[in-house]
Amino acid sequence: MSLLVDWNTKEKVLLVRMSGELDHHEAEMFKNEWKTKINEKQVKHVILNLEQLTFMDSSGLGVILGRYKEVKQLGGEMVVCSISPAVKRLFELSGLFKIIRFEENEAFALQSLGVAS
Repeated sequence: MSLLVDWNTKEKVLLVRMSGELDHHEAEMFKNEWKTKINEKQVKHVILNLEQLTFMDSSGLGVILGRYKEVKQLGGEMVVCSISPAVKRLFELSGLFKIIRFEENEAFALQSLGVAS
């Protein structure tokens, strides 16, 4: 299964809803698409909704960490929400939750960034 990404903007927040698998085959495509969206949408913060993401490998973790660093350099914040159990376990084991904030759902994530849902 491949990766499907839905990109939306709400005020200065880029909502990224991912479904499928984020592995080494999809990582480069996601990174390229990300650059385009960040530049054209003029956003500050990012919410990653991973509810429908069924699989992620170390390449996927690397891509997310790299995008987190980009958002931080822009003075923004990245929030992860609605994460599937398998991917949540990977985040816990890798320590990503120590640097990327987790919220239960998109509405809470938007509120935490000061945007009414």
